Amino acid sequence: MAKRWTADELMELVRGFQPACVIIAAAELDVFTILHGQSMDAPSLADRIKTDPRATATLLDALAAMGLLLKRDRAFEVPADVAALLAEGGGHCMLGMVRHLGNCLRRWGQLARVVMTGRPVEDEVSVRGTAGDVASFIRAMHEISDPVAAPLLESLGSLSFKHLLDVGGGSGTWTIPFLRRYPQAKATIFDLPEVIPMAAKLLKGVGLADRVRLVPGSFYIDELPTGADLAWVSAIVHQNSREQNRTLFGKLFAALAPGGRILIRDIVMEESRTSPPMGAFFAVNMLVATPGGGTYTFSELRADLEVSGFIDARFLRRGEAMDSVVCATKPDRR
Repeated sequence: MAKRWTADELMELVRGFQPACVIIAAAELDVFTILHGQSMDAPSLADRIKTDPRATATLLDALAAMGLLLKRDRAFEVPADVAALLAEGGGHCMLGMVRHLGNCLRRWGQLARVVMTGRPVEDEVSVRGTAGDVASFIRAMHEISDPVAAPLLESLGSLSFKHLLDVGGGSGTWTIPFLRRYPQAKATIFDLPEVIPMAAKLLKGVGLADRVRLVPGSFYIDELPTGADLAWVSAIVHQNSREQNRTLFGKLFAALAPGGRILIRDIVMEESRTSPPMGAFFAVNMLVATPGGGTYTFSELRADLEVSGFIDARFLRRGEAMDSVVCATKPDRR
């Protein structure tokens, strides 16, 4: 039986943006980091972060009402469990993801206009600026993927390869568990020039820099580095149209060694496109953020891989979120 909605339930959903906006604003202004380990009243914090005192006080009171700050007399401080999540250096810090979701929220707020025009939202920049937003995105991808990367790779069983090509590999979040699991392998990370220094820093910190080649470039413009026998395409195909994916798969086919394989990690939709539910919402996220991106079915991915020359497309893993993995092979014609 279909759910019968009440007015209260509906309004609870619609008001859901309010606490999100409060948390995101505080994260973008770095309130939790500044108040971690010290208490401060609203005027003092406003002076520190160069904000309006009245507006700052309103934001802090809302955070305290949510339980994300403690207010004693007129001073505010961050509880330890909140600091772990939202202050720089916290043990489970998610600042990058919260800030990235702020950019998503600004786009989602214009969904009706996007549906009318068919064009994504452009030039939505946070108070942290364009460079800050890029850094937040790369950091967000690491924060959300790092805890699940090693278990997901383990669930794929044993993979046979010598050289991994991590396309759009970001800071190395997936390359690192690949190389730890396969100590005889080496890797190439290919990503935008502004991302490469982030990868260099992280790889050096974990002692894997000598096993990774870092190549700057854009897979929309440049050819891909050659020589790998396994390509990892993680959370990329959803940002592309099918035509763009066919172009990318063609570049990967050309770059891979004969007999090499491509692994695609993403949300894979049922033919109805309403399941898994996360995929239906993520398609909206791509609608407001990209000219042609979306979430795709297995049959669509298989067709686009086959057009590009790959064979034997199949699931290595089927999940309900961005944890499905589709595999295909470049024929060995040697």
